[in-house]
Amino acid sequence: MQVSSLNEVKIYSLSAGRSLPEWLSDRKKRALQKKDVDIRRRIELIQDFEMPTISTKIKVSRDGQYIMAVGTYKPRVRCFDTYQLSQKFERCLDSEVVTFEILSDDYSKIVFLQCGRFVEFHSQHGHYYKTRIPKFGRDFSYHYPSCDLYFVGASSEVYRLNLEQGRFLNSLQTEASESNVCDINPVHFLFAMGTAEGKVECWDPRTRNRVGLLDCALSSVTADTEIEGLPSISALKFDGALNMAVGTSTGQVLLYDLRSSNPLIVKDHHYGLPIKSIQFHHQLDLIISADSRIIKMWNKDTGKIFTSMEPEHDINDVCLYPNSGMLMTANEAPKMNIYYIPVLGPAPKWCSFLDNLTEELEENPESTVYDDYKFVTRKDLENLGLAHLIGSSLLRAYMHGFFMDIRLYHKAKMMANPFAYEEYRREKIRQKIEETRAQRVQLKKLPKVNKELALKLIEEEGEEQQFSKKRKQKNLPSLLKDDRFKVMFENPDFQVDEQSEEFRLLNPLVSKISEKRKRKLKILEELEAQGGEEEEEPEGKASDAESSESSDDEKGWVEEVRKQRKLLRQEEKLKRQERLKEDQQTLLKPQFFEIKEGEEFRSFKDSAKKQKLMKKTLEDRLKLEEKLGTLNVSDTTVGSKQATFKLKKSEQHRKQQEAEKQHRQERKALRRSASHLKSRRGRGRLFH
Repeated sequence: MQVSSLNEVKIYSLSAGRSLPEWLSDRKKRALQKKDVDIRRRIELIQDFEMPTISTKIKVSRDGQYIMAVGTYKPRVRCFDTYQLSQKFERCLDSEVVTFEILSDDYSKIVFLQCGRFVEFHSQHGHYYKTRIPKFGRDFSYHYPSCDLYFVGASSEVYRLNLEQGRFLNSLQTEASESNVCDINPVHFLFAMGTAEGKVECWDPRTRNRVGLLDCALSSVTADTEIEGLPSISALKFDGALNMAVGTSTGQVLLYDLRSSNPLIVKDHHYGLPIKSIQFHHQLDLIISADSRIIKMWNKDTGKIFTSMEPEHDINDVCLYPNSGMLMTANEAPKMNIYYIPVLGPAPKWCSFLDNLTEELEENPESTVYDDYKFVTRKDLENLGLAHLIGSSLLRAYMHGFFMDIRLYHKAKMMANPFAYEEYRREKIRQKIEETRAQRVQLKKLPKVNKELALKLIEEEGEEQQFSKKRKQKNLPSLLKDDRFKVMFENPDFQVDEQSEEFRLLNPLVSKISEKRKRKLKILEELEAQGGEEEEEPEGKASDAESSESSDDEKGWVEEVRKQRKLLRQEEKLKRQERLKEDQQTLLKPQFFEIKEGEEFRSFKDSAKKQKLMKKTLEDRLKLEEKLGTLNVSDTTVGSKQATFKLKKSEQHRKQQEAEKQHRQERKALRRSASHLKSRRGRGRLFH
């Protein structure tokens, strides 16, 4: 069971998790449940609550016992019994279902509007009757007092089929070219239909006359909305006797009072997708509107978002189980989603165990894997003095840093900075005092951080105000008053470093401009210190002098850049000289190295010789190798060159070979002396 939370509203997805295939045996299913934790923890509220490919519509019977859904492929309808938590029956159809309606309290009377202009009636045992309407239908509604079915579609007429008499009645002639949706008010039975032109026509079934017309296309277009074409009506739903919600093809939902032609509220989904479904939740005064991507729940009085859901697959239809917090969706996927939102209401009677389950989950929330760990970078470890732990089991490398135990982190932080809490407390007290001071009547003061930048912005703002007054334009908002940039003038970390190389090269004329601002800053600081009134602007030069200065600045821009570059070079030169002095003052201590056994020390001249040899060309190196006798170049019979190399033997290898040769000679001499002694002993025995 997947849990998500938005605006502190918990949403439990009961259909999350993998589903097991039907062809698996019970033994294999049990074996999988033992091995896989996800399969063992999943909740299958209704067995096989899915379609072969996709589901298009889903509805609940009035008694709440049966849930019916249609989908493809092949076109079919499935009925699920909530008391048995399983499928009741499945019936295949000849063509795809556009929409359907349950006329009875249970599944005994169902009407299907199919895409081939067919209207099919089903009873409890199955297929009952089939008829055809003149034009392709898109939606229909049932008028209970007269037993009439009203069909709207690709025509200007509304077809009426009386189920008591079993024949078509005179159709209603409308001004629309096509109609998309329709609905009948459950209180006074007013018939409303949404047209492709973005209008809603209301008809009285008793007199068969039009009694009202709403132009929703114009009302849906506000200052914030951007539309590409004329909005058409894609969803329509009545709420009580006076309220009606209308959904457009451009993603807006309009709530109307039937006594007014202007909408009470306009809610935009901001996706530009047609509204597929609209539902009302009376206990919390919510409207549940859905397009193919998102389901939004919002207050019908204020328009404030209550919560929202974004399923993995596109949405085709939404059904709210009556008097409960359960929500079901038909999707562009085999599995139909079931959501349980405890805030909306209790669980239905047939799955009351969900309330106990969610209460246990709220009492014992499962901590995520990373709740007990803190992510730190290498720099953080150096600041805490824990850099020596890198590579140990206490740190787990992850991306550009490490995970460490949160308890160890807090201990190390307390040891590294034991007065952190006191500093934090002082900072909070200072912020509170500044907040109380801000409520007093104050003179205009410059911020503590980036004073020169603030003065520059004030000057530019004054120039823009004068310019806008002349041109009669609106003033743009100031950065000093914008909350998004407030930290830049409060936090010292955002202080502009005017001595940095980047700042000096990007602002070549900053020296002349900053002198004026520094004068102003001094004047303002003196006024603040004396407690006098702040002047609007200090005395400056005449307008002619200012204009000449601006022209000189434009001409001398290149010279200023050159001066800045020269200054930077001089500073670098001075830094180098200081480094050289420091190097000369430092005394180098001799270092001793130990030579391994069996190796000889070679002078540093060999490395110098090798470096000189590497600098020579290939031709010179070959000539040198020929002189030494390690290279022999000769011509072949074909006319090409043949080169043979003799590898140089190291001094150690040469000595080793000489030692081996001497050892062999000694062994030969010993063998000769031994054989000579044996021969002499043999001769002595013969003489005796």
